[in-house]
Amino acid sequence: MGLLGQLFNTTAMTISRAVKDVRPLLEAHGVHLPASTARFRTRDDVARFLDADKTKIKPTC
Repeated sequence: MGLLGQLFNTTAMTISRAVKDVRPLLEAHGVHLPASTARFRTRDDVARFLDADKTKIKPTC
């Protein structure tokens, strides 16, 4: 939540509230997201994770 807060220029608490609001809406429409075992604390953590999977993300800039 902390990293998402940094990436979206908000707080971990705001991200947590958004997740609590959105999850029931998704589940009401049959979308069930399993808990992730991945933990990212920095942007570098995300980059290493994506590099290991060879996942490509197009830059937005």
